[in-house]
Amino acid sequence: MVLRKQTVWLITMLSLLIVLSVYYLMSPGSEEVALIPDEDEERQEQIEGDENQEESEGDSTSDPQTETSAESDLDVDVSTDELSPHELFTTIRLEKEDARSEMKEQLSSIVASSSATTEEKNEAMEEMYALQTSAQKEMILEEMIKQEKGFQDVLVRTDEEVVQIRVIAEELSKTDANHIMQLARDEFNELEPRVRLQEDA
Repeated sequence: MVLRKQTVWLITMLSLLIVLSVYYLMSPGSEEVALIPDEDEERQEQIEGDENQEESEGDSTSDPQTETSAESDLDVDVSTDELSPHELFTTIRLEKEDARSEMKEQLSSIVASSSATTEEKNEAMEEMYALQTSAQKEMILEEMIKQEKGFQDVLVRTDEEVVQIRVIAEELSKTDANHIMQLARDEFNELEPRVRLQEDA
């Protein structure tokens, strides 16, 4: 008797489950449920849409000066007025070394050329020696002035018949200037020395 009641109860529950399943599948609202997008996909689409909107807003509100500077990085003209004295000296030294290296390469190509005459090769070798000698004398004079006068930095450049000397110091007395000019005459006896104070702001 108890077994029969359990069987009837089980059959009733199964029947009810089948009826509810059929009702759920055949109900009008089932199509709407099938059309609901996945929550993760919807959230991803919303995030991507927000990012695209931020990028478009960022492009429209970007600073024109920033865009101009990014483009100008391809061809930069350094303004020495914006550099500190130490940066200015470093820039000038690099430019000087680059110019001399380029000149040495040109002279070396003349020396190694099979079409150049002996006279042209000798002249090229003499110019190479002169470039090397000038670079050594400039370095010696810079170190000498810094050691004797205690300046923060010294820049020596030979330009045609003039040797230009720039020093970084709080002040440059007339006595110091005359002494520097004498040192330059001793090192470059064929050039006219010119001394200039580069104040460290």
